[in-house]
Amino acid sequence: MDATQVEHRLGHAFRDRALLTQALTHRSHGGAHNERLEFLGDSLLNCVIAEDLYLRFRDISEGELSRLRANLVRQQALAELAGGIGLGSHLRLGEGEMRSGGSRRPSILADCLEALFGAVYLDGGFDAVRDVIRRLYAPLLERLDPLAPAKDPKTLLQEYLQGRRIALPSYQVVATRGEAHEQRFEVECAIAELRLKTRGEGTSRRAAEQDAAQKALGAVPP
Repeated sequence: MDATQVEHRLGHAFRDRALLTQALTHRSHGGAHNERLEFLGDSLLNCVIAEDLYLRFRDISEGELSRLRANLVRQQALAELAGGIGLGSHLRLGEGEMRSGGSRRPSILADCLEALFGAVYLDGGFDAVRDVIRRLYAPLLERLDPLAPAKDPKTLLQEYLQGRRIALPSYQVVATRGEAHEQRFEVECAIAELRLKTRGEGTSRRAAEQDAAQKALGAVPP
């Protein structure tokens, strides 16, 4: 495991490399693990994202700000970001977790990324972790639409079809690419009655399904 790759992708070089090692260590591995760092990183992430949203969207309510923040810091979003930087290949897991695919499990990836935020803070201070979080979240924040519906694409598609008494879509994995720790999934969404098929991609099956559902929403009749 070359943890310098993690530093490069985060954009932070650790002075105390023991913090980096601990952040990458799941409790199944034994010894000093990352749960306490995860606790710290979760609070830091919420603070940084809240500040960014507050400054970025000056005319929306507290409730809407809270909704946007919740979507950005949820497990799926964190796991997607962790997958994007190849974090799975750098995790320190126990043998059981390794055999069961723990390096691809969204909960473990999300927790590890939060632990890294905590480690960056302890190593370099608040400005350092704010820079790391903003860098990783920049693509999500730039395309964030505060007026977009709170429901995810699969839910919206289901409601659309149910409202028209059309059978719900089927989702099927049609391709899996990449190494085990950095896989990308391709999923087909099929709506038989409309003779409609769309394909989506993502670093998890769930993310690929959401992408396919989003494309189906754009293709169904108004």
